[in-house]
Amino acid sequence: KANPLHWPLGHVPGVDGSGEIVAVGGKLDPSLIGKRVAYHAFLKADGSFARFTRISLQRLMFMPDDMSFSQAAALPCPMLTAWLAFQKIPKTANLRVLVVGFGAVNAILVQLLVQAGYQVDVVSASLEESLANTLGIKRLYRHQRELKAGYFAIFDAISGSNAASLVPLLKANGHIICIQDRIPAPIDPAFTRTISYHELALGALHEFGDSEDWQALMSEGMALLADIQRGSIRTAEPIMFDFTELPKALAHSELHKTKAVVRL
Repeated sequence: KANPLHWPLGHVPGVDGSGEIVAVGGKLDPSLIGKRVAYHAFLKADGSFARFTRISLQRLMFMPDDMSFSQAAALPCPMLTAWLAFQKIPKTANLRVLVVGFGAVNAILVQLLVQAGYQVDVVSASLEESLANTLGIKRLYRHQRELKAGYFAIFDAISGSNAASLVPLLKANGHIICIQDRIPAPIDPAFTRTISYHELALGALHEFGDSEDWQALMSEGMALLADIQRGSIRTAEPIMFDFTELPKALAHSELHKTKAVVRL
């Protein structure tokens, strides 16, 4: 019912998807036909809720041979967003970082941070202690009021205002990374703690990214798909729905904050 981007009548929505290449443009290698790929589509163009989706070759990730289409279709947005968030901070191992929220993006982000050698704390009301221990999380908090200052970086997936409330917990020269929304203005006076403010928008690359940006992102995306397939990064299995159940799939995703995949 919502149409925040003012799509015209007949627009095909859908962002993430996977499938086989069935046709290519005249200047492309015909041997690409039959290749298994995953992708993140542009919201302003026709998307993945269709039998056929037109995607630039530059914006495709070739899937591992043994990865299912259902798993691959659930991964591009959370996986690539997690990678962009991870890339926002200098790679300095053994420093304390905080991740607020534990949805699909942060579930991957936490693992990237742990594997890079950070001491990772998480705020989540729903994450099970056993899974937190398995993932290498240093400390699991149920409420933000339990937090103490001293973080090198904080990744917030709640809102810009929530991220702003966490800035006092950062060390000098720390980093605040907004995965949802943004902080419009610095919290501290100039030339004091010199906090770095970061915002994310994976979809913005479709309008503002160049060929080099996409080549780098797709290369990292394919490496992450391989890591997920061999189990070095854990992800939840998506819930499957038939295309005729699309409204039910969208409602399920919104209610449970889990990935739902529609099969065409």
